[in-house]
Amino acid sequence: MSGLSSPRHSSKSSRLRPERQAKDIQDTIRGVLIRDWDPIGVRDVPEAQDEYDGYVGGVYRLLAAGAAVRDIAEHLARIERDSMGFSTQKEALVEVASRLKQIEITVRPA
Repeated sequence: MSGLSSPRHSSKSSRLRPERQAKDIQDTIRGVLIRDWDPIGVRDVPEAQDEYDGYVGGVYRLLAAGAAVRDIAEHLARIERDSMGFSTQKEALVEVASRLKQIEITVRPA
């Protein structure tokens, strides 16, 4: 997972309407999931860029609740186990969870 890009959304987004800020945050989470997590290897398939969209809300809720990196890693491992049939351990997902934890999820009034 080397070469991970920064997950922070633009500082400009704090000047946007709250709805747009929330969308930007979700897009940032989506980007980390497709670039850095990508358990089924669809990162380079243009038609599959929305493959992990169903998991964005759960990650967003964990971040908003202040979840620890290990809890986020466990969440991703649970998805891989329960939804994808993989036997991934949370320890393998700590780096991705750390990337997600770096995302600023505060929505400020416009």
